[in-house]
Amino acid sequence: MKVKERFLKYVAIETTSDPTSETCPSSAKQRVLGDALVAEMQAIGISNVTMDKNGYIYGELPAKNCDGLGPKVAFLAHMDTSPDFSGKDVKARVVEAYDGSDIVLNEAEGIVMSPKKFESLEKYIGQDLIVTDGTTLLGADDKAGVAEIMTMAECLLNDPDAVHGPIKIAFTPDEEIGRGADLFDLGQLKADFGYTVDGGEIGEIEFENFNAASAIVTINGSNIHPGYAKLKMKNALLIGMAFHEMLPVFENPAYTEGYEGFSHLNDFEGNVEKAVMRYIIRDHDMAKFEIKKARFERIAAYLNAEYGEGTIVLDLKDSYYNMREKVAPHMHMIDVAAEAMHTQGVTPIVVPIRGGTDGSRLSFMGLPCPNLCTGGHNFHGKFEYIPVQSMTKTVSILIEIAKRYAAMPSEA
Repeated sequence: MKVKERFLKYVAIETTSDPTSETCPSSAKQRVLGDALVAEMQAIGISNVTMDKNGYIYGELPAKNCDGLGPKVAFLAHMDTSPDFSGKDVKARVVEAYDGSDIVLNEAEGIVMSPKKFESLEKYIGQDLIVTDGTTLLGADDKAGVAEIMTMAECLLNDPDAVHGPIKIAFTPDEEIGRGADLFDLGQLKADFGYTVDGGEIGEIEFENFNAASAIVTINGSNIHPGYAKLKMKNALLIGMAFHEMLPVFENPAYTEGYEGFSHLNDFEGNVEKAVMRYIIRDHDMAKFEIKKARFERIAAYLNAEYGEGTIVLDLKDSYYNMREKVAPHMHMIDVAAEAMHTQGVTPIVVPIRGGTDGSRLSFMGLPCPNLCTGGHNFHGKFEYIPVQSMTKTVSILIEIAKRYAAMPSEA
């Protein structure tokens, strides 16, 4: 099966993760895709395929046409899609031989994707773009990675002349809500190192990511009839607004890029009596990351002094850390990926991840795990798209990486 057909099949299955759920996976629908993947993996000949009780899928390809003494390399992707935008009833379509003009995603709703706003489209004139109908996200993050790994595996299994060492495969739930590595079983995987296939533009190689934390700010107010509220009402919404206004204006993600961190208000809900604000805090630099977290604590303490202890309840938790320190001792992984890309006519783009990945958590758990491109753009929204040719190139890159490690010693 070609990577395009696989991808279109996978995105039709809703797998939105649920941050309010305490189960793993957080949404039962992730298991629907999981079951389909297990059946497909077994059908194409992947060995030792299992899906555990938490929805994690593992499989392997034994070494082929070599002594198998080289390193055991893993390729990983996640099955869930972001809860930031609907992933239900995805109706993907292919814009063949894109001509560089505006793409009408949904005529009835007037939803248009234009290269004037999304300049990346200009790189793909003449290529085939998979797009949404403007009402859902696409799901290339990360079903493109799943499809590319599956297609790599099928190609290697079907090619009698393929040369590769032991290859491990894993698909995880709940990456989009920061839990993708929570219950990952490294003992089950049995790999020396791995690559998550969860990046963007073709050519991307990422081994630096944000240090990340979440902050839930609960504001306890006191409601009373506004006609009799003088010196009695404590408006949780207004106090929440005051909290936010004490954060630096230009540490908003709308003003940051590259290595610049941010504090992002992702959700604000409530009423006069009680309000809840949910933030994510990000920075590549650990010292700056700690400063950002400390600022939240100082603001909470200040407002509690002003409005009374217990007005602000701050729940501040670290999510993951910059994987650079764990990948740096294994820079052969970056070199091999770059060399593999060159063989396929792809220019490597080494960039910091302005986000997170399972690879970060896995690196700190003992599995060095940089991130590779899928080829997708504009993740988590209705303007998400992916060129078919980028997916095909990614499959070839993964095959080349597997081939190169077959000739390397296990302590590489």
